[in-house]
Amino acid sequence: MKQSTLNSILMDTWIKKTWEDYLKLTRHFNYENATFYYDQGWMKIEMSPIGIAHAKDNNIIPTVIILYAAFKNISLEGLTNVSLRKTGIREVQPDISYYIGKNRSNLPRNNSPINLDEISPPTLIIEIGSSSYLDDIGKKRLLYEQLGIKEYWVINVAESQIIAFTMENQGSYQIRESQVLSGLSIDLVEEALKRSQTEDDSSITRWLMSTFQSQ
Repeated sequence: MKQSTLNSILMDTWIKKTWEDYLKLTRHFNYENATFYYDQGWMKIEMSPIGIAHAKDNNIIPTVIILYAAFKNISLEGLTNVSLRKTGIREVQPDISYYIGKNRSNLPRNNSPINLDEISPPTLIIEIGSSSYLDDIGKKRLLYEQLGIKEYWVINVAESQIIAFTMENQGSYQIRESQVLSGLSIDLVEEALKRSQTEDDSSITRWLMSTFQSQ
């Protein structure tokens, strides 16, 4: 692909591209640190700088989920920035994905995108929404509905708030308690995010362990 074409690519904007052009861009060294999304002829490249607030939330959320799963004996497999691909149709690269329960048993160990033509999609997907927040609750939510994700969380970094959706029949509605991590309150996860603004990770982990132990 010519350099002039590369220079014309708009970041953080949905643009019309063929699947073939999209694949070329994903392999180009200029975009090796980018996040890619594709939906039926439209693609988006995200290359926004990652600040402390985004990075911190991206650390706290997995801590909550992993500890909760450990205390409740829930089997899960977490993946960070993994590519999920329906060849020629859709591709996403969410911040955090979880395969939960029996859904995790058939994951290959390689560095290729997860082929959703052969492997079921993750159970839970989480996007850390800072500059991408409006797109996360809009276009991306619709995209995840089409992929058959069971539950989707969007973290509003600016407000330490979570908008959580359960998804079925290519639709979604908001929830305040996780359906795939049964019994996990979204309010509790938000409390962990708020605590992270003033407390260190060890303090938050001790609080979470005490809370889950008493439930």
